[in-house]
This record gives sequence, C-alpha cells and structure tokens, in this order.
Amino acid sequence: MVRAWAPQRRGPWRPCVCAGAVPCPAQATAAARDMHGQLPLTSAAGGGRRRGPDRGGSKRGGRGMGTLGRAIYTVGKWIRGTGQAMDRLGSTIQGGLRVEEQLSRHRTIMNIFEKEPRIHKDVFVAPSAAVIGDVEIGHGSSIWYGSILRGDVNSIHIGAGTNIQDNSLVHVSKANISGKVLPTIIGNSVTIGHSAVLHACIVEDEAFVGMGATLLDGVVVEKHSMVGAGSLVKQNTRIPSGEVWVGNPAKFLRKLTEEEMTFIAQSATNYINLAQVHAAENAKTFDEIELEKMLRKKFAHKDEEYDSMLGVIREIPPELILPDNILPNKAQKAVAH
Repeated sequence: MVRAWAPQRRGPWRPCVCAGAVPCPAQATAAARDMHGQLPLTSAAGGGRRRGPDRGGSKRGGRGMGTLGRAIYTVGKWIRGTGQAMDRLGSTIQGGLRVEEQLSRHRTIMNIFEKEPRIHKDVFVAPSAAVIGDVEIGHGSSIWYGSILRGDVNSIHIGAGTNIQDNSLVHVSKANISGKVLPTIIGNSVTIGHSAVLHACIVEDEAFVGMGATLLDGVVVEKHSMVGAGSLVKQNTRIPSGEVWVGNPAKFLRKLTEEEMTFIAQSATNYINLAQVHAAENAKTFDEIELEKMLRKKFAHKDEEYDSMLGVIREIPPELILPDNILPNKAQKAVAH
C-alpha cells in the first residue's frame, strides 16, 4: 500500500489510500480520477471548483454536510414550510376569531447583575410591564400594562395594596449632586396614576400621584397628600400630609378634604380587586377564551321579556358574571395580611 496526498476542497491536505497504485500527483489527472472514482474538488492552480460523481459532496471530501445530511435538511425545510402555510390557511379560515401568538424577547420579570426582583405571590404584574433588578413588591399590589420598574443602580420598594397604573415609570438614582443615595420607596395603599414618572423619591402610605405627574430626585410625598395630574414636583420638595399640590412647578393649592382622603383609600381597594380579575383573565387558556367568545355572542341579544312570554328561563353562564368586588357599590374592603 502506498500513501499519497490528494487535494482537498478546504482545510489541510489529507492522506489518500490507493491500493497497489503509484502516488497521486497534486494535480487531477485521468489516472487519479480512475483510482479515486472522482475528480479533485480544486485544481492545483487554484482554479474554479469541479464536481465528480459524488455531486452531493461528503464530509470526507471536506464539505460541511453529506448527502444524507442534505436530504434530511431539505425534508425538514419542506415540513416547516408546509406547517407555516397550514397555519396561514387556518388563520384565514378563522378570520376575526383567530388568536395569534408571537414570540417576544420581552421579559416581565428580569434580573440585572446579581439583583433579583422579590415579588409577593399575590401581586399582579401585567404581561407587558417590566420589573427589573432590585425591586421588592408587597402583597396585593399591582403593576399595570406598559409600566416599567427599573431597579438597576439602586433599589425600589413598594408596599402592600399599591397600584402602579399603565405606562408609569419608576426609576432610581445612584447618588445625587450632594452625594445622597436615593432609592425609590412607595408605601402601602398608594395610587400612582397612568403615565406618572417617579425618580428616586419617596411616596408615603395612602398618598395619590395623578396621571402624568413627575416626581424628581429627593421628593417626599407625605401620607394622605395628593399630587395633581400633569404636575412637576422639583427636586428635594416635601409635600406635607393632607395637602394638594399642582402645577409646573408644583405648588400648594389647598388642604385635602375628608371625602378625598376616603377616595384615595377606596381607589387602592378598587385596584386590588380589579387586579384579581385581570390576573385571572391573563391566566386563561386559548380554549377558555374561545368558549367565552361563543357564550357572549350567544347571550348578547337575549330578550328577557320575550323569553318570559314563551316560558323560557335562561341562566347566564358563570363565565360571564363579573365578580361582585368590581361592580359599582359592591367593592369590598381589602383584608390586610
């Protein structure tokens, strides 16, 4: 047996075994073709590629995928393409009833560095919200759709029964100009209105921050106080208990009434109850959602007077009955744990 060297498509030269043959030259010749059963894949002069009888290529020939591998890959590609086509056809047939699920890189709860959110099991965090890093949330609180709580360079603490409404932003500051460490602390039964911005501030128990308000570094909103919608509270401002502040920059407007204090407490309770309904809805399976759609369509045009004339008694399915705790005048007080 004589060991020789045959050219290869990629990589280093490899030994070629030709039983009883003379060494193969570097350049492809007719003799080499007869002994190997194939043409070399590259020429010695670096010319264009040429294929021999093994048209699919092989791993031994330096190709990344053999004939069998190519066949499996092609079949898999066909199957995936067929599945996608069937999914599009099924969605077209379902029309407006279809529910499409798409993959997303969004993570509702996310660690950052070694910091991990600590969230009570009763908390409702909407699917499109984001709770990131060193964030602690007490029982019965709710983080609504589109809100972001980012505890990366410092910590965020939220008490029990507090609601951070849709599209709000809560962030922190590592240190301000004076060198003070500024986390964000939000107390119990606090209402933060839609699209509010809280940055490195303190909001005490049963306070109210209106929609679109902005609280800058070092702000303290004391218990039973209110920041009006759209207000801008400047750095290091302290809003005393029982006062209403509004404007840009925010200034004292008047004292809070007893009715308004009761409203703040009731607002927190209402959101505790409403969050339970949203949490249950978000936990439903596809089949449960489709069943409710069918039931609602069936009972949408019910005529109770006509049914009573016919002696027909129709009971509303329990799936369509709203819980008492979110109906008007039936809100129940939250039970402190």
